[in-house]
Amino acid sequence: MDARFTDEQQEIRRTLRELTTERCTPDDVKAAVRTPGGHDLALWGTLGGELGLPGLALPERRGGAGAGITELALAEEELGRVLAPTPLLATSGLAAPLITALGTEDQQAALVPRIAGGRLTAALAVPGTGLATALGLVADNVGDWAGGGRAGGVQATRHGTGWRLYGQAEQVLDGHSAGLLLVAAHTGGFARSRTLLFLVPGDAPGLVRTRQTSLDETRPRARVELRQVGGELLGGEDAGVPGALAAVGDGVATLLAAEAVGAAGRVLERTVEYVKEREQFGRPIGSFQAVKHRLADVYVQVQAARSAAYYAAWAAGVGGGERVGGLALAQGLEALRTAAAEAVQLHGGIGFTWEHDAHLYLKRAAGDELLFGPVHLLRARAAQAAALFAGAAGVSV
Repeated sequence: MDARFTDEQQEIRRTLRELTTERCTPDDVKAAVRTPGGHDLALWGTLGGELGLPGLALPERRGGAGAGITELALAEEELGRVLAPTPLLATSGLAAPLITALGTEDQQAALVPRIAGGRLTAALAVPGTGLATALGLVADNVGDWAGGGRAGGVQATRHGTGWRLYGQAEQVLDGHSAGLLLVAAHTGGFARSRTLLFLVPGDAPGLVRTRQTSLDETRPRARVELRQVGGELLGGEDAGVPGALAAVGDGVATLLAAEAVGAAGRVLERTVEYVKEREQFGRPIGSFQAVKHRLADVYVQVQAARSAAYYAAWAAGVGGGERVGGLALAQGLEALRTAAAEAVQLHGGIGFTWEHDAHLYLKRAAGDELLFGPVHLLRARAAQAAALFAGAAGVSV
């Protein structure tokens, strides 16, 4: 493993650092999340249309840059530093890999170039609140999380030569604004029970999308209701959906880990800046040994999480079958939660006010754990997948 970044990778970081520093201040972020789309459309136009960020990890023959998940992870790290609300994760982290893995040639040719150029955003709609399970991050995803033929999921039935979808999906990341939905639905009844993915245009008749109030406003979510909505099957009926979702889950966990360490690093920087300026008893509070020790512990935790995220990106890029994205995500979320909590504490009375910028980072840590799985379940799933405790009697993960 070569831990050094290439000149191209360093250029990605530098370009995004300059752009986000200028256009993603905390006030900019707060203003963007309160728009109907939940993100700055002008910023997304720059990221997608000018920089081609959505196509970083997509093949060149489909209009992408032909890079890999490492480059996309570096981009997510920079966006994570400022908590930039963009549809990049939902589009390029969740939806696009599924389309390239399962879609037919015609589907890929019609959709991937538009995604790569930033002209089309997409979202993955999973029934209920089971996104982390569907992605195989907290449990085995070979099950009935898509409905299992019962009420509460999304059911797909044949209608002539096409399909009709009925049901509801909660907490769909960027689902209120995406131009295309990938809907996971149960079909086949009990005889051939299986989960398939369907392409549903954002303006399809019978589709109702409602933006939900969430703890972390920088990750807009929506409730998606489907009332006999027409859908196009992604790939064929024999598509290996659980396997594809698990592979995408490892990749998106890697991207989330990079985002988390970017955010944790930035909130730590801001806290260090503050304790150098805030005076108590006639001296900066950062000069007290107790404060230094607390921040040193956070620094070590953030650097360890950064190393884990980079290793996960490298492992996903080489394609050796090692999936460590979930572990990297657990470490990244823990580092972000610790860094944000220390920021609130060390900012004193002002840090406890809900409107303070430190709470943006605290909400991101809490929101990501709610959406993608708590740290202890991410680690338990990784241990189970690696058969870590297979030989230990009485040990359950």
